[in-house]
Amino acid sequence: MSDNLNEFLFAFIEHMKVRNYAKATLTSYSRYLRKFLEWLRETDITDIKRVNRDTLTAYQVKLIEYRDDKGGRFTIATVSIKIRAVKRFFEYLESSNQVLINPAEHIKEPKKESRLPRAVLTEDETRKILDQPNLSTLAGIRDRTILEVFYSTGIRLAELMNITIFDCDLQGGLLRVKGKFSKERVVPLGRHAVKFIKEYITRVRPQHTKKNKAVRNLFVTQFGTPISRQVIDRMISFCSKQAGIAKHVTPHVFRHTFATQLVKNGADITAVQKMLGHATLSVTKIYTRVAGVEVKKTHRASHPREKDKADSDEHPDMQGFYNAKPH
Repeated sequence: MSDNLNEFLFAFIEHMKVRNYAKATLTSYSRYLRKFLEWLRETDITDIKRVNRDTLTAYQVKLIEYRDDKGGRFTIATVSIKIRAVKRFFEYLESSNQVLINPAEHIKEPKKESRLPRAVLTEDETRKILDQPNLSTLAGIRDRTILEVFYSTGIRLAELMNITIFDCDLQGGLLRVKGKFSKERVVPLGRHAVKFIKEYITRVRPQHTKKNKAVRNLFVTQFGTPISRQVIDRMISFCSKQAGIAKHVTPHVFRHTFATQLVKNGADITAVQKMLGHATLSVTKIYTRVAGVEVKKTHRASHPREKDKADSDEHPDMQGFYNAKPH
């Protein structure tokens, strides 16, 4: 039988495009599935219908046990997304009647460690970063507006890049966001974010879009083209360094900071989940742990008894207690 594996992959990618998957997801799924199909050929499987549960289990073991020339291995997160790509591929094949039984139905992704975010900014650190753009320049006003929107809404980088001029309700203080898998949500805009968006739309954007009036993206470059991921990444990195922040600050750090500070200040966890666009509450609950760590640090640093230099086990009245023999 001829090898038609690439035809199935092409059909699946087209299906994802119709479903409006994010460009980054399309790229990663396509790359990972090509590697998967190469592995199938190496194991003499050229008919997709010959793939069964044992085949996929063997592939998962291969990913987990993989080592490169320097002994490097795939992280659990990388193995998970590679397996997820395969699962979505076979879900599509089953739904389109290309296979009768989905062999990936019972294949589980490796369980990820529930890690705390690597970096969360304090309120003081955030203010220092916000103060860095030069507001006497058009680029500075735009950059400050971007920072204010990140901090006010906690949206993802890709979501910010896709905001259009029609998504801002400045009168109502609301922002419409297109999230993962084209799921839309509406998030509140704080008064500082509203103020800077008004300033940006009035003074900056019209200057940048003189020669490209058809563009609808809210944030654009000086040439009127949609702002890129690289420009935003560089801007945030530059501002954080200028502010003297030692942490590695990225757009996602603002998202972590937004969520952590809301929870820390008593926000309802379900409301935070909706603002972040998380599909499940369990993902959002990690910020209760982060907030707990931050609160504990604050208690240790500010409570008068925590500032007492004398440890309890060094206090003379306690020595007798610790040295006493049990009756």
